[in-house]
Amino acid sequence: MAHGEDSATAAARGGLPRHVAIVMDGNGRWARRRGLPRSAGHRAGVQSVRCVVEASLRRGIEALTLFAFSSENWRRPRQEVGLLMELFLTTLQREVQRLHEQGVRLRFIGDRAAFAPKLRARIAEAEALTAGNATLHLNIAANYGGRWDIAQAARRIAEEAAAGRLDPVAVDADRFGRHLCLADLPEPDLLIRTGGEQRISNFLLWQIAYTELYFTDLLWPDFDERAYDEALAWYAGRERRFGALPSSAEGGRANDA
Repeated sequence: MAHGEDSATAAARGGLPRHVAIVMDGNGRWARRRGLPRSAGHRAGVQSVRCVVEASLRRGIEALTLFAFSSENWRRPRQEVGLLMELFLTTLQREVQRLHEQGVRLRFIGDRAAFAPKLRARIAEAEALTAGNATLHLNIAANYGGRWDIAQAARRIAEEAAAGRLDPVAVDADRFGRHLCLADLPEPDLLIRTGGEQRISNFLLWQIAYTELYFTDLLWPDFDERAYDEALAWYAGRERRFGALPSSAEGGRANDA
């Protein structure tokens, strides 16, 4: 975003995304640069989550999907994984009522079978409490992987076919997509990754086929409202063609005709 430009200007210039997805990377590095334990970085990252949720509500974003814990993150040291699980639990307990009052629908995507019973219960309670809300769909990807998502969709389709409820010939991309996580929401328009890395890291692999990808060197705890607005303004300046010709090329061809 140009200095001084706000999200309203961005919206007027090209429109805001309906669905934003974020890979929240850099908590550990943020802490290390300050001589702090990694746990401090994860706790600071919660503040950035709150900031982005509040900003999304103010700007009328329809859906926000945050990559909180990948299926590969179990490989991290046991102490750090335990801290992350505890942080999920305490954050849920502290934030869910406020989110509910703001009209946020909270949903967790991923394989929650590996979570402790207490955490699974809190997740179910939060989802039930906010199920009727629609101001913002807030999706937390926890123990999630894009390959897992595709595999579980394939398994469901195979089960329906084996039971005689589905003709395999009828399986196309649209029908397959109905079995994926977030099938009831528009696919992400914008994916933001903080922390300087430029990769997808197994996040929403099917759903981001035509998503605009925005990478920033900012570490997640430093990603504030201004940084979010810069990403939204960058998105507003993009021309999304979904395989079609650029509008300038189409105009030129029409003029030549």
